[in-house]
Amino acid sequence: MILTQCAVCATDLGLTRGKKCGRCSTRYCGAACQVQHWKEGGHDQLCKLIKKAGGAEQYNANEKYSEAVSVAAEACAEDTKGQTCYICTQALHWKTKEGLVRMCSCRGTAGFAHVSCLAEEAKILVAEALERNLGNKALERNFCRWYKCSLCEQKYHGDVKCALGWACWKTYVGRLESDRLLSSAMRLLGNGLFAAEHYEDAAFVQETDFSIARRLGAPERDVLAMQSNLASTYQRLGRLEDVLRMRRDVYSGWLKLNGKGSVDTLREACNYAFSLTDLKRFEEAKALMRKTMPVARRVLGDSHETTLRMRASYAQSLYMNDRAPLDDLREAVTTFEETERIARRVLGGARPLTLAIEANAREARDRLVAREGGRDVSSVCDAVAAMTPGGA
Repeated sequence: MILTQCAVCATDLGLTRGKKCGRCSTRYCGAACQVQHWKEGGHDQLCKLIKKAGGAEQYNANEKYSEAVSVAAEACAEDTKGQTCYICTQALHWKTKEGLVRMCSCRGTAGFAHVSCLAEEAKILVAEALERNLGNKALERNFCRWYKCSLCEQKYHGDVKCALGWACWKTYVGRLESDRLLSSAMRLLGNGLFAAEHYEDAAFVQETDFSIARRLGAPERDVLAMQSNLASTYQRLGRLEDVLRMRRDVYSGWLKLNGKGSVDTLREACNYAFSLTDLKRFEEAKALMRKTMPVARRVLGDSHETTLRMRASYAQSLYMNDRAPLDDLREAVTTFEETERIARRVLGGARPLTLAIEANAREARDRLVAREGGRDVSSVCDAVAAMTPGGA
């Protein structure tokens, strides 16, 4: 699964190589490292605990989950003062004593909860769909509670998304590789690590997920979603040429699979345009957005998150070009300001997309003012990366 390195020397073992502890399944590259870990690394103390937890993967998931919950609660501490969980109605969780989180689009006094309560709710809903044999659509609808608020119906972000990713992973880590819930949990974990800016860890999880999917012959739509998530992570790691190739392939794949009017195709057209802009291929990015934005506005509406991203992508392709004429800069500022108003109304001011649009709007206005005043501006806004989604 995701523990694919020797516990002593960190040699990459892939999914099958190496030696395992017969009791707890901790992995080593060979007998020498296993002996060293037992004698010097404290494995004699941990082995029983790991076995009791259900093996090395489960033990690691449990530990990482506890750490992630603490980080998320601390990140939300100021926002959650004096509030109670909308699920259990308590300020502190009765068992774990963890604090409250939010990080969705709920406002006022709505949406505060414990990660453990959110995870338990999602676990129960997924189990219900399976036990009652409600079908794939019901299962997918219930599974979204692992990453989407049931009140505002918006995705969690930041450290809360990471904590829920670990919660989901520790719930389903014991399932077979061929079980779709395991793949979904691994994908959610990768997206959560990405949201918390743990990009190296996210890439590792996503690469493992992608490798397993290809080996098992996963459906094309699942493979495309995994490629898209991995491309987002590679972008943050600076692998821009790889990203452009992957974005082009994913966009073409969805176009063939679902046609030009599907939300998946439109989302990936937007991602492809962002990648073109990253490599200063502004005219190609503009042409792609001018072709696809009208489709998004007709099919999804002006308030849909994908439409907002597309308008922001188009505005970026206008103002980030150092040779852009004044008319392009003016259009970029107007587009950003309109998009910012919609994003604030629909998503709220704390959403990463809203914040990124605001940052880009300021940058575009500064460039316009500088150009109109006869000065040269060469700075480039780093907020472009925040508008490239990781998917779900």
